[in-house]
Amino acid sequence: MSVPSRASLWQLASRQLARDFRAGELRLLLVAVTLAVAALTAVGFFADRLNHGLARDARQLLGGDAIVASDQPLPAVFTQKAQALGLKVAATAAFPSMGRAPDEKGGNSRLVSVKSVSDAYPLRGALRVVQTPGGAEEAVTHGPARGTVWVDAPLLDSLLLQIGDDLLLGDATLKIAAVIVVEPDRGAGFMSFAPRVMLHEADLLSTALVQPASRVTYRMAVAATGADEAPLREYVRWADEQVKGRTVRGVRVESLETGRPEMRQTLDRAEKFLNLVALLAALLAAVAVGIAARDFAERHLDDCAMLRVLGQAQRTIALQYLIEFALVGLAASVAGVAIGFAVHHVFVWLLSGLVSATLPLPTAWPAVFGVGVGFTLLMGFGLPPVLQLSQVPPLRVIRRDVGALKPASLAVLGAGAAGFVALLLAVSSDLQLGLIAVGGFAGAVAVFALLSWVAVQVLRRAVPESRAPRWLVLATRQIAARPAFAVLQVSALSVGLLALVLLVLLRTDLISSWRQATPPDAPNRFVINIQPEQGDEFQAKLRAGGVAKFDWYPMIRGRLVAINGTPAKLDDYDDERAKRLLDREFNLSHSAKAPMHNGVTAGRWVSEEKGGLSVEQGLAETLRLKLGDTLRFDVAGQMVEGRITSLRKVDWGSMRANFFVMFPTDRMVDVPATYIAAFRAPATAGFDNALSRDFPNITNVDVSASIGQIQAVLDQVVRAVEFLFTFTLAAGLVVLFAAVTATREARAREFAVMRALGASGKLLAQVQRAELLGVGALAGVLASVAAMAVGWALAKYAFQFTWSASPWVPLVGGAAGAVLALGAGWWGLREVLRRPVVETLRRAAAE
Repeated sequence: MSVPSRASLWQLASRQLARDFRAGELRLLLVAVTLAVAALTAVGFFADRLNHGLARDARQLLGGDAIVASDQPLPAVFTQKAQALGLKVAATAAFPSMGRAPDEKGGNSRLVSVKSVSDAYPLRGALRVVQTPGGAEEAVTHGPARGTVWVDAPLLDSLLLQIGDDLLLGDATLKIAAVIVVEPDRGAGFMSFAPRVMLHEADLLSTALVQPASRVTYRMAVAATGADEAPLREYVRWADEQVKGRTVRGVRVESLETGRPEMRQTLDRAEKFLNLVALLAALLAAVAVGIAARDFAERHLDDCAMLRVLGQAQRTIALQYLIEFALVGLAASVAGVAIGFAVHHVFVWLLSGLVSATLPLPTAWPAVFGVGVGFTLLMGFGLPPVLQLSQVPPLRVIRRDVGALKPASLAVLGAGAAGFVALLLAVSSDLQLGLIAVGGFAGAVAVFALLSWVAVQVLRRAVPESRAPRWLVLATRQIAARPAFAVLQVSALSVGLLALVLLVLLRTDLISSWRQATPPDAPNRFVINIQPEQGDEFQAKLRAGGVAKFDWYPMIRGRLVAINGTPAKLDDYDDERAKRLLDREFNLSHSAKAPMHNGVTAGRWVSEEKGGLSVEQGLAETLRLKLGDTLRFDVAGQMVEGRITSLRKVDWGSMRANFFVMFPTDRMVDVPATYIAAFRAPATAGFDNALSRDFPNITNVDVSASIGQIQAVLDQVVRAVEFLFTFTLAAGLVVLFAAVTATREARAREFAVMRALGASGKLLAQVQRAELLGVGALAGVLASVAAMAVGWALAKYAFQFTWSASPWVPLVGGAAGAVLALGAGWWGLREVLRRPVVETLRRAAAE
């Protein structure tokens, strides 16, 4: 028989597609592919718009074309070099402090984020302010005049002030001249927990807020004066050389390519969560497509055998199914892209406040990628078993024992899996996250198959026929009689449940640990910048106000410069955290007594030990420190050295005053220090205001308010993750349904034989329920154990969370698996039990 023409081949494929769709044999494939493409493209469209939006606004977010930031005033050479190259320069300094209303206005105080700016600020973008009560917004390209401040509107509300009133800031009294509406280089506005107070840099000295141990972020912005950016590139190159050459410490260079605003860091974490959920949906879709395609192929074996008898060529049959699956892939991919495009708008809405509503339109890349994923899913996992239909021998028409489907070749499966894994790793945007998720699933599938095979062998001998109920004996024998089906079913169910359990654990454990609640009796106030001469008076004020318990420690700003006499170099470490620690100043302290909330894990804390050091255990691990090592710190130009005599375990979630390094001595002479106090504020009205009035230089941080704002941000991220979770939930249910219904015809034949031998419908229903409950419970337990392992890896290496999965997870997972398998079986297999006896016998005889 000659090969049909191209037109007739397409007609055959389209008619077959319509027939199979009406029969419901393609619905699982369509749903699985659509869900995977929708989940991946929703995240893709969102990330694409976000990346292009940040690139568009990067210079405004930075405040210039490039930024040199430091935790100390920058050496004058940085400014001189920029001016020599003809670049514009603007300087800012930012730190938290307390703002207070005058006594005649109530004397209220509020934590504020102070920012001093130079005359040239801002270099890029424009400030939008309101300069009169009830006035209109206006764009300005300069900062506040001397003697005035510009503030955020919430500060006016909380201090009961208005434009024109005075604001007390440290030792200075400054007039509120405008309300800030837009601050272009603020970047992560939501991370500035306090409202902004902006002042001219000439007024900073009069506030007396910047002390030797104050934490201040200094930023110098530079910008090109014309279209020629060569001087800018030269300056960035020179500044990078200064930083890499260790000419200066604690300095970093930010540019359009390297800037990492805090907003972007938090959104990166949100995007990472969304990518994980989308990855799991795609992995589940691959399993569902593979199962559904094999079931589809088995249903068409007899049809293809008849086509072969009627003279249809193998090539025609293969091309016919290839075209059919290509059309299915196109339709599912287009539908998935359309759904993903709609869903990404929901992400923008859920993350409102974190991302701009005026993001640029997305490019076509996410849509192209989504279509590619859809075709890869169907061609890599769905087509291999279907193409075997072209090889069905005509003899199957009279001998049903020939022409059965064979396992796909390793080469075919490997090529499909490799292509799909490459796509998933590309979309994950985080190689470590992608490898853990994909590798964890691949390893879990192998473990599931092995353990389910062992369970089937054990089950064969575990239920004695003489003492067990009849329905239980039949159920166990039915499973043991077809071990390959049992292994496939348990493995598929386990994979589906693995994704669901993993996401539940991520939601309940990982995200909860991210925003761990404060202990009931933990401090909710941290007061810093207390000067040594104010110590006795400040403590007396606390006790007079009813604060009996409080942490009180000196705080010393120091930079680690040498370990065992060798200069500490960033190039000696691969770990990014180690590099950050070496490249910054961090807080040291000293006390004759070990902190009660720190446990000594190695060595011994010896009170008043001369030259001793106690180091936090995590810091020691990061910097590869050990007992006996000598550390040298640069404290305001003075070298302070000590030997590690003990390691401490610090619970950073305790909300107590904690330090990386402590000297076990009560006094350290000639070392500049301020003090920190941590306490739970009394309910007395005006307590915070009285402290700020009596000690105007202090910074009183209300931690409870800050945590509430952090949690509000995280709630937005969690809502976005949970919304996308519905896609993975749907994909998991599709896998469960496909796994359960894959054995439908085999069950029908077995039930036909049992009915012929006199088994009642009630007994068969009991057998089916027992089998589904057993298989589901086993799959749930295996999936839960695997989810705990994969979750631990994700927590430790991808999200940096503390993993605390409950030991009850496998039991709950087993119960959930049993219920879900029973539900899927009731829906997918109810027709088998409802078939009339005559029809069942006829079908069984036909086989």
